[in-house]
Amino acid sequence: MELLNLYQNNYLIVFVFLCLGVLLPLVALFLGKLLRPHKPSVEKYTTYESGIDPFHDSRVQFNVRYYIFALMFVIFDVETVFLYPWAVAYDRLGIFALIEMLIFVIMLLIGLIYAWKKKVLRWT
Repeated sequence: MELLNLYQNNYLIVFVFLCLGVLLPLVALFLGKLLRPHKPSVEKYTTYESGIDPFHDSRVQFNVRYYIFALMFVIFDVETVFLYPWAVAYDRLGIFALIEMLIFVIMLLIGLIYAWKKKVLRWT
């Protein structure tokens, strides 16, 4: 019976955090909408371009390669962060962790080679 109560308490804690995670942003957004000043005017709805009146459409098409290049940088940058805790605890982890990390790095290299072959990493 004690184990069942512990099991139910774990789910109760998760449920409470889930409710808080949903309710707090909703309440904050509602209060922000309720308390903010709302005085619309024509000038506020125009596109702002460094103090100059807009002379063309503000939606500009850009090459999606720049976005993909930045996304690839973020992916590989974040993935290399996973190497630091492994390097710090290398003495205690043993050969199994070394093999796991080699598989991880090989998968990253496969992704990098794939992106290189698809010419995603070319800037122009």
